[in-house]
Amino acid sequence: MQAFIVVTRGAALCALLAALVACGGKSLAPYSSASSESKAAAQGYKVVYSFRGRDGTNPLASLIDVGGTLYGTTSQGGAHNGGTVFSITPSGSEHVLYSFKESDAAGYYPGAALLNVNGTFYGTTELGGKTISGAVFSITPGGHVHVLYSFGSTGPSGSQPSASLINVNGILYSTTSFGGLSNLGTAFSVTTTGGQRTLHSFGHPYQKDGQIPSAALLEMNGVLYGTTYQGGLYHRGNSCSGFPCPGDGTVFRLTSAGKEHVLHSFGNSSDGVNPQASLTNLKGTLYGTTDHGGTSNDGTIFTVTPDGAEKIVYSFKGKSDGAIPEAAVIEVNGKLYGTTLGAGAFGPYGTVFTIKPDGSGEEILHSFGSGNDGRAPEAGLVNVDGTLYGTTSSGGAYGKGTVFALPLPR
Repeated sequence: MQAFIVVTRGAALCALLAALVACGGKSLAPYSSASSESKAAAQGYKVVYSFRGRDGTNPLASLIDVGGTLYGTTSQGGAHNGGTVFSITPSGSEHVLYSFKESDAAGYYPGAALLNVNGTFYGTTELGGKTISGAVFSITPGGHVHVLYSFGSTGPSGSQPSASLINVNGILYSTTSFGGLSNLGTAFSVTTTGGQRTLHSFGHPYQKDGQIPSAALLEMNGVLYGTTYQGGLYHRGNSCSGFPCPGDGTVFRLTSAGKEHVLHSFGNSSDGVNPQASLTNLKGTLYGTTDHGGTSNDGTIFTVTPDGAEKIVYSFKGKSDGAIPEAAVIEVNGKLYGTTLGAGAFGPYGTVFTIKPDGSGEEILHSFGSGNDGRAPEAGLVNVDGTLYGTTSSGGAYGKGTVFALPLPR
């Protein structure tokens, strides 16, 4: 079945492996970027930092704010071209805490955001580790890394964790895109001392259950909620060439004991297709995005209740309003804010948008792709004292990605 599975995240893995071989971990000179501004300077948008290579390349994840300093990951680059953990101040002073490498026990290609638990950061790597299936690691602000768990080392373990961890009463939860009993992904828990448990293996039964969960989980009232990129009852968005179709994705709920239930299957009629982002809780209703589908097949914002009643709030048109929303939305002062990977005013480079929870009033706050601006934001946003911060996976002064800032509209 794996032959026709769509691998997500920056279409990424195959290109990544080729890039790592081609790059060979080439050493670059240290770099300290000055801030630059795009044509959107009148709205206050600015590039806080442009990555160059040794300081990191291709940031795919959201930033986290810890006491006014932002922390994040880059999936590639660093001293060994295996990705980095970095810190950056709002003024643009960047520091690499750790550079991953292919032979590292902690793995490489950290594509997910960090989680702060009592001053220690926890994260995942998608590749490498003891069995090349990725790992869960912790890192101190001083850069000391400890491997909590290597995937593939015991039983039907998961493989390739591309999602961030969440903390529920001292236990960390997340998903893996592959591995498990059907090699179609898992949900798992891990303690801060490394005790791991597989809660659910996705993909059974094949044409009903979700497949390839690439997003973080959300805890609400003691229940975990999440999305899978494929799986479910419908397959409007997939061409299967005679094989059983994997479906267009699902929303599921999961108890801490591992009982899973599919709440919604995407792909029916003008519904969304292929959710890649985590869910956001807004007054008990879950909001999410799909990469594709909707009225123009350029992605959607949807809501779903804990009982599974789903509704499309907004369908992107793929022009100046953006397309392919890969990240979760955040809520600030009663409005939603997010990014799209594609479309916008300057070509297929993405946007920052805002929209009301009922789907009205969609507004583009910034279109990427002008000058040395960033391009292709795959990550969501973080609000720090009225300013939105985010990352772009490419673009910037050296074409290797950026950290940007955008004040909230007044």
